Amino acid sequence: MIQFEKLPYPLLIAGHIILTIFMIAAPFLIPLFFYASIIYFGLRVLIQKDSGQEALLACAYLVTLEVFLRMNQALIFYEFMKYLVIVFMMIGIIMRGFSLKSIPYVFYLLLLIPSIIVAAGNIPLGESLRKAVAFNLSGPVTLGITAIYCYQRSITSTRLDQILKFCVGPIVMITTYLFLVTPDIRDVVTNTASNFATSGGYGPNQVATVLGIGMFITFVRFLRIKNLMINISDIVLFLAMTYRAWVTFSRGGVYTAFLMIIAVIGTLFLLKRSEFKVSFIPKLAVIALGLIMAWGFTSLVTNGLIDKRYANEDAAGRAKDDLSTGRTELISIELEAFFENPIAGIGAGQVKYYRAKKDGIIAASHNETSRLLSEHGAIGIFSLLVLIFTPLFFRLFHRGNIYFYAFLIFWIATINHSAMRIAAPAFFYGMALLYVRSVKIKKKISTVNSTDNALLA
Repeated sequence: MIQFEKLPYPLLIAGHIILTIFMIAAPFLIPLFFYASIIYFGLRVLIQKDSGQEALLACAYLVTLEVFLRMNQALIFYEFMKYLVIVFMMIGIIMRGFSLKSIPYVFYLLLLIPSIIVAAGNIPLGESLRKAVAFNLSGPVTLGITAIYCYQRSITSTRLDQILKFCVGPIVMITTYLFLVTPDIRDVVTNTASNFATSGGYGPNQVATVLGIGMFITFVRFLRIKNLMINISDIVLFLAMTYRAWVTFSRGGVYTAFLMIIAVIGTLFLLKRSEFKVSFIPKLAVIALGLIMAWGFTSLVTNGLIDKRYANEDAAGRAKDDLSTGRTELISIELEAFFENPIAGIGAGQVKYYRAKKDGIIAASHNETSRLLSEHGAIGIFSLLVLIFTPLFFRLFHRGNIYFYAFLIFWIATINHSAMRIAAPAFFYGMALLYVRSVKIKKKISTVNSTDNALLA
C-alpha cells in the first residue's frame, strides 16, 4: 500500500490544500474522505500487523483531523474520534503486545470504575447514565488505552518524525479552510471574546488547540531541518497557523504551543553539541521577526482588539476581573463538590447537574483536573498522581524522546483550559511514553544525509 507519510513534504502539503479546496466546493467529499481514511489505515494496520507503528500513525492523523471533521459535522457522533483511537490502539496492542511495565495505566483505568457506580445512584431522573458516563470518561479511557500501547514501545526517531510530519496535513486543511471560508476578520471581530466566526463556526478553544499543534510541529521542523525549500514551507505554515490561532481570540492553544516550543528548544540545547546550538540562532531570529510582523498585521486587521485580548482587556480597554473567562467559577463549584464528597466524588458526568442545582446553569467543565476531583474524589487524586509520576519516572531511564516534555506540557495545559473535549491531549500524552531510539549509520556523511532525508520524506 502507498505510504503517504513518506511522500515529499511539499507534495504532502500541496495535496492537502487541493483536497480542502475540493471539499469546500463539494462538502459531501468530507465524510467520504473520512471513511476512506479509516479504511486505508485499517487495512494498513491489519496487513502490516502494526509492524511499523501503523496504529500510532493512524491515530496521529485522525486526531489532528478531528476538529476539521467537527467543523463540518462529518463525525458519526460527537465522541466518535475517541472511540476510533481506542479501536486502533487495541488492535495494535493485540497484534504487537504491550509492556508489562504499563500496569500503572491498567490501575488508572480501574480507578475510573467507582465513579460509574456513584453516578448510577446520582443521575437525575430522565437523564441518560450511558451518555453522561460516555461523554466524561471517553477521554480518560482513550488516554489509558493509548498509554498502554505507547509505554516503552520502541520506535526510531526517524519514524516518529515521519508521524509528526504526517500530522501537519490535517492541520493544513484546517488552516486552508479558515482562510477560504471564514468572513473577513474586520467584519466579525468587534470585541475581545473568543470568536466562533473566525474559527469556522466551531469552538475557538479546540480550533486554537489543534492549530497550536501545527505551530509546534512546523516550528521544530524549521529548526531542525537544513533545506531551504522545506524551511520556507515550514516558516510560512508556522506563521499562517499562528495568525489563524490568534484571530480565534482563544489564548489557551496559543500559550500551550509556545510552552511546547520552549520545552523542545531547552531539550535540544541540553542534548545537542555546541555547533548545533549556534545554528539555532539565525533561524530563531527569522522566527522572531516573522512573529513581530504577523502580530502587527493581526493587530491591524482586528483594529487593535488582539492586543487588548492578550492584555486581558475588554473592547473599551478596561481590565477584566476574571483572566480565566468564567473558568474560575466553574472550578470553585467543582472543588465545592469535592469537599462535600471527598472519597468517591459525585460520580462521572455529574458536575454539570451539581452546578445546575447550585446556580441554575448547566455547564460542562473546562478543567479536567478539577473535574477529576469533583466526580472521582480522592480516587481522582490517585489517578492524577499516576498520570503525572509514571511518565516522569519513565524519563529517568529513557531520554531519547526530544518531544517528551513538549507532549507532557501539551497534555497538562490542554486539559486545564479545555478539558478533554477532543482526543488530542489523550493521544499526545501517550506519545510522551514512547521509547525513541536513534538509527545508527556507520558513515558520517550518510548519517547526516539520511537524517535530513528522513525528515523530508
